[in-house]
Amino acid sequence: METRQITVIQAAAILVSTIIGVGVLALPLFAVQAADSGAPLVTLLGLLLAFVGLFLITVLGMRFPNQSVIQYSENIIGKGLAWIGSAFIIAFFAILTSLTAREFGEVVVTSVLRSTPVEVTVIVMLLLAAISTRNNITTFAYIHTFYFPLLLVPALLIVALSLKNAEMINLLPVWGNEPKKMLKGIVTIAALFQGSFVLTAVIPAMKKPEKAMKASIWGLLIAGGLYFVIVVAAVGVFGAEEIKQLLWPTLELAKATSLPANILERLDAAFLAVWVTAVFTTLFSSYFLTIYSINKLFRLRDHKLFSYFILPIVFVMAMLPQNIVQMYEIIENVGRFGLYITIVYPGLLLFVSILRKKRGARVEDKKVDQNS
Repeated sequence: METRQITVIQAAAILVSTIIGVGVLALPLFAVQAADSGAPLVTLLGLLLAFVGLFLITVLGMRFPNQSVIQYSENIIGKGLAWIGSAFIIAFFAILTSLTAREFGEVVVTSVLRSTPVEVTVIVMLLLAAISTRNNITTFAYIHTFYFPLLLVPALLIVALSLKNAEMINLLPVWGNEPKKMLKGIVTIAALFQGSFVLTAVIPAMKKPEKAMKASIWGLLIAGGLYFVIVVAAVGVFGAEEIKQLLWPTLELAKATSLPANILERLDAAFLAVWVTAVFTTLFSSYFLTIYSINKLFRLRDHKLFSYFILPIVFVMAMLPQNIVQMYEIIENVGRFGLYITIVYPGLLLFVSILRKKRGARVEDKKVDQNS
């Protein structure tokens, strides 16, 4: 049993720094491909869909405050079915970790280190995550809390400065030109929030797990709000048609933005520094969740054993896409499939747990047992 030290603020910080990650660069492109000028609306609806999944895992976490999803799923649906569900969770987050690392590598070798092989940047980031995940969940929370303001403040500043170049006409019509494609876009945007599943590992270590919903709402509001204003700013500045020609519209937005009095003419270098930090925190969470889930599945005392064990597997998976185009196709498909794991599966667990009146021991009960 983990020591309960994580506060509501730390849990919200973990959510924000996990959600804001590698996908922020291509986010406006995904939204515009779905709905043209209706990109902000698609982002908002994607955010609402993502909240459904987060709401379900938070309610489950509050029903079973001493267990992670790997453990309480066995109580709810039995060991056999739960093992299948847990295997899917582990495989999905291992794949998500590999794709995050590969996308990071592609951006770095395309934008900054053009002579560096992509394999080098990928392995460096994965090694950094593997070393960091050897810490316990309390240190995991401290790391996220430390990076939280370093991510949020510069990102909001860049977006706020870029809005002065925005043209409101670029955001009309609000519904976009092709409403038929909106559903696909909503699902793609919701997939960018799947890192919030890390809350299943955080709730058992929270001081007050009954306040987990507060952390969830704040976490999603902050991260979702930032994603929304990034899309508004990108579409407002460039227009939907121009964004379709850009691979990473958010990076182009930073290039087109300058500080007042031309202190810095382009903010892309500063933005990339913030983005690297954001990628690390996202990768850190998905890697940690993968080894934490393996540890809980096999009922081991410590998760450190797996931190280096899965490293070569994740690295090989990261190198499988042949190019950037194929990589983004895989990311979109994996993300959409992942919604079955992060929304449908928790929904099923919650439904069965209510039906069978299954509930974990309360934190107070646990404390009484330990004291007696």
